[in-house]
Amino acid sequence: MTISADAFAISAENLRKRYGDVQAVDGVTLQVKRGEFYGILGPNGAGKTTTMEIIEGLREPDEGSAHILGESSWPRNHRLLPRIGVQLQASAFFERLTAREQIRTFGSLYGIGAKDADAMLDRFGLTEKAGVRDDQLSGGQAQRLSIACALVHDPEVVFLDEPTTGLDPQARRNLWDLLRDLNKEGRTVVLTTHYMDEAQQLCDRVAVMDHGKVLRVDAPDALISELGVDSLEDVFLSLTGREFRE
Repeated sequence: MTISADAFAISAENLRKRYGDVQAVDGVTLQVKRGEFYGILGPNGAGKTTTMEIIEGLREPDEGSAHILGESSWPRNHRLLPRIGVQLQASAFFERLTAREQIRTFGSLYGIGAKDADAMLDRFGLTEKAGVRDDQLSGGQAQRLSIACALVHDPEVVFLDEPTTGLDPQARRNLWDLLRDLNKEGRTVVLTTHYMDEAQQLCDRVAVMDHGKVLRVDAPDALISELGVDSLEDVFLSLTGREFRE
């Protein structure tokens, strides 16, 4: 069955990016359906972040093209900015601001008023930390604030780059619940992760990456069944001939 191009929130074709002798992204092609929770899964150094940054329009590809919601993302497309939310791997906060000041400042960039910005703090369980500076928040609180800032303008497509890295198990699971709710509201969510359990718990489909290439795309359970293995770690072993290393 042929799927209409309108059904895709994201389309990337033959993306390539080289840094010196390193081919960081090597011919990546993928399509993400509207409303899908899509994972880009692979070990550190697989090319996940560079692929995401090219799709978001933060980095120019050497070759290939990427489209979000039918719009080319490079050169930097200002029509897309109100429609996408981006949470970077390293939290990008304004210096010396409290959580409330952070969310209101991000909101103001999109014409969002203080009341609506504060409501996002409440949604992410940060109201009690509203007067605390970001550098005094716990790791889990800082990650929630980062995602809240990326969502304050109610984007249609959300990009999350390793959102649970460094969190303790309980904080990770709390964040999983929030991410599931975002997707249930109809948003397209794209997540990079090197946590196999995270990909299996959250994602409708995953693209398994290694050395800049997409090795296979399918639902986690379908990959496990197709390859006759017991886990996504075994999927990676079957596809690459080596064990997964975070």
